[in-house]
Amino acid sequence: MIPAEVHLKNHQLPDVPGVYFYYNRAGHLLYVGKATSLKRRVGSYFVKAHADRIGEMVAQIHRIDYIETPTVIEALVLEANEIQARGPKYNILGRDDKTFLYLVITNEAFPRPLLVRGHELKGMDKKKFIRIFGPYTSSRSLKIALDIVRRSIPWSICQDGSRNLEVGSRNARRPRPCFDAQIGKCPGVCSGKISRRDYRRVIKQLILFFDGKKARLERELKKDMERAAKDLRFEEAAVLRRRLSALEHIQDIALISKEDHELPFTREQEDTINLQGRIEAYDISNISGTSAVGSMVVFVEGRPAKNLYRKFKIRTVKGDNDVACMEEVMRRRLKRGGSAQRGWELPEMMIIDGGEPQVNRVQEVLDELGIDVPILGIAKGFDRKQDRLVYDHANSELQRVVTRGKELFQRARDEAHRFAVKYHRTLRAKRFIA
Repeated sequence: MIPAEVHLKNHQLPDVPGVYFYYNRAGHLLYVGKATSLKRRVGSYFVKAHADRIGEMVAQIHRIDYIETPTVIEALVLEANEIQARGPKYNILGRDDKTFLYLVITNEAFPRPLLVRGHELKGMDKKKFIRIFGPYTSSRSLKIALDIVRRSIPWSICQDGSRNLEVGSRNARRPRPCFDAQIGKCPGVCSGKISRRDYRRVIKQLILFFDGKKARLERELKKDMERAAKDLRFEEAAVLRRRLSALEHIQDIALISKEDHELPFTREQEDTINLQGRIEAYDISNISGTSAVGSMVVFVEGRPAKNLYRKFKIRTVKGDNDVACMEEVMRRRLKRGGSAQRGWELPEMMIIDGGEPQVNRVQEVLDELGIDVPILGIAKGFDRKQDRLVYDHANSELQRVVTRGKELFQRARDEAHRFAVKYHRTLRAKRFIA
């Protein structure tokens, strides 16, 4: 129960998402926070005595204000904007630069949204960005929010595919659309499907959303939809109608987590590995060292993305050496990483079919190349319950993710095994026929 001497807006707290503001007796802003439920979140500060900075802050609270928001995502956006604009004392004291996360929009011909840590942003040239949003106190929530918003505002992380076309060539072929374009999350920058001018409008819409101007964005999309229908561009109008509907009916249940039961200034407990993102799994298949092959399967949003699968015919390893084969596969795969036109996006996690030898060798390759991707090895047991999970147990964040995503990782491992065995059998059959 909130003490009677604390002045509360409207004398009550609604059970809805929103952002709350704590002020001291002098009227200075102490803290800004977001909540999936203002009633539960704000009330949690006054249920028991607190030590250290929480108790210090709570003792100073004289007035509580709040702003209700239609969705949790809008509370996330408003919180970040208010912290950036007003710099409340206890928000700044609560975390160091390494835990602040910022959303930046790159200043390129085809801008991209990127996530950057505060300590990294300090050393960057701000002219490289159109806008900078943040700080965001929850990296997990921001990543999920971006995934949700992208259903309404499909931006690109690809380079401009049109630059690869020869001017005036009738036989010039545009690059194949990326996976995101095939599922409607990218407007087709990679394949030259969208012009620079039209893409800038997409980025403007993204900026409007993270400026907290969702209502204005909805009005603009509605006008565009009506204009397209009036001009008999019915296919375009249908796409805009779906985007508008997704924006108006955002389902952000994924953002509701245990955050309403935790208080600030404690070690950040949310997962920064997005289980709905790209998960890659690898396996090696051979019989007595012959026809050795490797497989890479990709899961996106928890489901197989079969057009992203890749198979590797082992070239450099002779004899039965699964560890060396895994190293070859990993080196060849990582050569395709990064932002190159035909590069492969780095995953949230890599799942290795194998135990300590395979995991350690893969980690050595990652360290050598300066690539930071979490690894999980799954050593086969008698059944799935007996599978042994191999990872850095000192990493508490990774431990939480492994616990939450165990079934997903096992399914990805099983799929990698199936795909490797299928390719191995194909090569053996060809060799036998030859």
